[in-house]
Amino acid sequence: MIEAELVYLEKARESLESAQAELINRRFNSSANRSYYACFQAAIYALVRAGIGPRRADGQWGHEFVHGQFNGELVNRRHVYPAQLRGTLPQNFRLRQAADYGLDRVSEVRAARAVSRAQEFVEAVERGGGV
Repeated sequence: MIEAELVYLEKARESLESAQAELINRRFNSSANRSYYACFQAAIYALVRAGIGPRRADGQWGHEFVHGQFNGELVNRRHVYPAQLRGTLPQNFRLRQAADYGLDRVSEVRAARAVSRAQEFVEAVERGGGV
């Protein structure tokens, strides 16, 4: 495994730890944001490990691309990850958008659920799937 791949997993772990800390400190919008990015970064790690790279000319990872490739290729087609993870990226993405751009605040319950989903997602990626 090359160092570049590990950077994404390290970022995912750090984002998950931040999401948990923000939840404890009752900063639910920030917790929702970090929960999403933990999943996004873990998904990038999983894609790179599977030999899938970004399609954009600038080498950046688009959110729709990462969601589509993780769910379509790694969950549905290759069955590397369990189907229960299929909804995690879009759910945490929508909550992050609400937290970052919406007028309403994210509730403690919704933030806690996002952290739980993120933890499950990151742990599954760390294990390499396990289906």
